[in-house]
Amino acid sequence: MSGTCPLTSPPSEKCRLTDAMRKQFDGYLSIDQYGLIGNLHTAAMVGMDGSIDFLCWPEFDSPSIFCRLLDKSRGGHFSITPADNSVTCKQQYLPFSNVLSTKFLSEDGVGTVIDFMHRPRPKSRHHPHMLPWLIRSVEVIRGELTFDLECFPAFDYARAKHSLEIQDKHKVEVDHPEGNRVLEAANSIFQSVFSHWDLSEADSESFVGPQRAIFTPERLEHHDGLAQTSNAADREAQTAIEPLDLRYVIGCAGGGSCPFINLIPTDHPGGLGQGVTSRFTLQEGQRVLFIMRTTPESVISRMQAENRTAAAIDEYRIKYDPPVSLRTVENLLEDTLLYWLTWIRSCSYSGRWLENVERSALILKMLTYEPTGAVVAAVTFSLPEAIGDAGRNWDYRFTWVRDSAFTMYAFMRLGLNKEARDYMSFVRTVCGEKNADGGLQIMYTLRGGREMDELVLPHLEGYRGCAPVRIGNGAADHIQLDIYGELLDAVYLYNKFSNPLSYDEWVDIRALVDYVCDNYNQPDMGIWEVRGMRQNFTYSKVQCWVAVDRGLRLVDKRDFPCKNIDKWRRTRDVIYEEVMERSWNKELQMFTQSFESTEMLDAAVLAMPLVFFCDGTDPRFVSTMRRIMMPPHKGGLTANNLVFRYNAVETDDGLSGEEGTFSLCTFWLAEALSRASKVDITLLYKSQVIIDEMIMYGNHLGIFSEEIDKSGKHLGNFPQAFTHIALISAAFNVDRALKNSRP
Repeated sequence: MSGTCPLTSPPSEKCRLTDAMRKQFDGYLSIDQYGLIGNLHTAAMVGMDGSIDFLCWPEFDSPSIFCRLLDKSRGGHFSITPADNSVTCKQQYLPFSNVLSTKFLSEDGVGTVIDFMHRPRPKSRHHPHMLPWLIRSVEVIRGELTFDLECFPAFDYARAKHSLEIQDKHKVEVDHPEGNRVLEAANSIFQSVFSHWDLSEADSESFVGPQRAIFTPERLEHHDGLAQTSNAADREAQTAIEPLDLRYVIGCAGGGSCPFINLIPTDHPGGLGQGVTSRFTLQEGQRVLFIMRTTPESVISRMQAENRTAAAIDEYRIKYDPPVSLRTVENLLEDTLLYWLTWIRSCSYSGRWLENVERSALILKMLTYEPTGAVVAAVTFSLPEAIGDAGRNWDYRFTWVRDSAFTMYAFMRLGLNKEARDYMSFVRTVCGEKNADGGLQIMYTLRGGREMDELVLPHLEGYRGCAPVRIGNGAADHIQLDIYGELLDAVYLYNKFSNPLSYDEWVDIRALVDYVCDNYNQPDMGIWEVRGMRQNFTYSKVQCWVAVDRGLRLVDKRDFPCKNIDKWRRTRDVIYEEVMERSWNKELQMFTQSFESTEMLDAAVLAMPLVFFCDGTDPRFVSTMRRIMMPPHKGGLTANNLVFRYNAVETDDGLSGEEGTFSLCTFWLAEALSRASKVDITLLYKSQVIIDEMIMYGNHLGIFSEEIDKSGKHLGNFPQAFTHIALISAAFNVDRALKNSRP
């Protein structure tokens, strides 16, 4: 992107902050310059420059309405950023919450933008149910600052045209030759508007703005897999394209001085419809609250078309269309803060990495889909695993059995057992609809659906030009046998630390162990979901062993009936022997990636002692771990204490190009070192160093993506559940080892 200013800034002025920050990365922010807000139904990425550049609405897997993250010109965004680029940006979460504060500091003034999505606190006296609103509160706390607002939605992954209507009770006409630049109105004009505002729902120092911007998309008929899925709930969510309503509330300073806001229809190059812009100045004590939501009228019209009763429609109005006022939004913010505070208070971890563990837990909670208990692997789709290489761009807005099982483990380690119970309910749902052969899919939609056809959106250029942009995921029909071990391990811990397993749950679990006993010897696509040929991956075999082992432990602990118990015991022993014989390279003294790839390292084997397949002090494992810790040019997988999952250049994974280091594997290495430290205490010190250094690679908010490149920048989808899960596990276990090592 060039350094020239957009149409909303005249040529005589300096470029705005957002343009200056994006110049370094081809018109994009670095992935690690984003925070996240969410409501357990969807989540938005908010840049340090105050721009919301990614939001799927109204659910995680719904079409995007803001997607500048994947196309700077046509993706759509909602930015509130200082007009001058000579400000300093700071971003933090309000304490113990997922309410995000972005602060802008300059010689002339200091302003904040508070972003959040409402969550009701238990027994809320204001709004006991969730209001699906995106709320942005802008306030100046010292001096004076001028802000530029731009709201350019791009519906249906920037495929659908839309119209804009500004409902204006008392429209102020402003003559300006550029037509699409917002000018500050004279105070006399402001007073003429002010005298007509409806103050019935406001206190004496706040007013509901007279304007309301309504964006109405055209509904397109798509014939791709996402639109044609047989799951009605998935079809509704994944094709949801509803009109949006943007309105605002003015908060005046104590002396009665009030700012002026005027939303101006504005064309945007590459857009499929007009957006709105506004330039406004706030003085100390003044604030503006912007509220975006699905228009209540569109929901009511749909209810009427469905012949819903008048009582049901009235109930909807009462619940979801309350009068908008400053007091309403303040109550929503209070409820949201108390919701997150109450939730994180249940966390039982008190170790040395407390702040990082709590932030990871809050991020994982935000990735949870409340209606079903499923966990999305990440909020985003198609963020690249390498800049400049095409191909490794995937949609992570689904729930993987593997990731969700690991998440359940992480929550239970922290004493957050409700989430584990919610996920077990989801497991029961998917176990009720097994594959024809009795197995599970590796991944599901958030509602337990099985269809997620992968397709490319060729009209989007991709983050920093890294196409293709994919939605859906073609790995859904992969055979990945490791998922059974991860799931059974989580179920075993659930029975041990959370809730005793019921008989009906046991029947489902028993059938899965039987499936593993019949299929463990099949090649699969592995934990890394390679797009090449199936292999007998070592990690998959280890997890098959875990599945059978945990089934046997449940029989032993609970005396559950199991007519195939002898077969289970034999299978467990056979798998163990096969791994030790066929995955071990005696010459190189290491466990290999698979039975077929006898000279390839794979960092996934670091999990061996973590799942108690072998002890961390086992000479074979220690030798493998030390080889992994060698640099790539010496045959290892570690660079600067960061671990690659495998050598992407030498491994035939069916994809081209390179990738960054895999953060999950780095945390696995830290935990594995602590398990091996019983024979060498210096390894425990090394594990602590790796965790401390990895935390340093997190962004300014403690959020991690999937991978880290050679320069320390984040790569891949964001935020990545896998990484935060591994951080929690490593912190918990290394902290415990450190405490136990003291004399």
